[in-house]
Amino acid sequence: MSLAGAMGGHTVVAKLLLDFGTDEQKDRYLPRMATGELRATMALTEPGGGSDLQAMRTTARRDGDDYVVNGSKTWITNARHSGLVALLCRTDPAARPAHRGISILLAEPGPGYTVSRDLPKLGYKGVESCELSFDDFRVPASALLGQQEGRGFAQMMRGLEIGRIQVASRALGVSRAALEDSLRYAQERESFGQPIWRHQSISNYLADMATALSAARQLVIHAARRYESGERCDLEAGMAKLFASETAMKIALDAVRIHGGYGYSTEFDVERYFRDAPLMIVGEGTNEIQRNVITRELIRRNPVRS
Repeated sequence: MSLAGAMGGHTVVAKLLLDFGTDEQKDRYLPRMATGELRATMALTEPGGGSDLQAMRTTARRDGDDYVVNGSKTWITNARHSGLVALLCRTDPAARPAHRGISILLAEPGPGYTVSRDLPKLGYKGVESCELSFDDFRVPASALLGQQEGRGFAQMMRGLEIGRIQVASRALGVSRAALEDSLRYAQERESFGQPIWRHQSISNYLADMATALSAARQLVIHAARRYESGERCDLEAGMAKLFASETAMKIALDAVRIHGGYGYSTEFDVERYFRDAPLMIVGEGTNEIQRNVITRELIRRNPVRS
């Protein structure tokens, strides 16, 4: 999970560069990102902002050949070890609608850029999640993604499509691990003179877990195929992320039930799956936001014609 999380932000930045970066930006970053010499992450969320990206308060003011950045970000995965940050910020605070004043800067750590602290977490402990602060942090104007102001919100929304497919894929991994551990335990553990999988209550858990996992996998594959085709897939990515993450949470809980007291013990891995699963529900846009995205796109694709 933690490794997948670190790679997730890294590959979203790579896709942003591939899709929107200038030739100079691609040449500067992509080769070193491919070898692992350079780690990258994205910085979207702000304290008190959550999923409302258009309400961000981090600003980038043009000053000669630089942008001067002030503000803060939070829940930034892999920030302490990243040498490149795709920083979402407001370059035109007066723009209306607000999203037209948002841009992405390809920022490298320097004076005025501070990783203030690592956030304590329930799970997902193999990679840091940090708070960042910017105090007159100067970024060269050449670091503006695609060299066009006001495109950052649309660019990041496209990036989040692949990000949500990645989160859904992580949820599949947690679900699969929890199911495999449960299948093994249900065959090895005996009660009342027989393996516990022969008890109907445990058998029903296993059947429902396997069925839900198979359904979630098909949604994720469908979203990935649509993304690869180049079509807009915020509906499909939202559905995949929503269903796969909720499935992972339920399967992890059912795995704890199947393991009984051992499911609550650190001697078995299922307690870790149960701690890691909630991240996929709230990360990369909460599932409440996913439902809004899904409904808006359903209406857009199926308008009532008079």
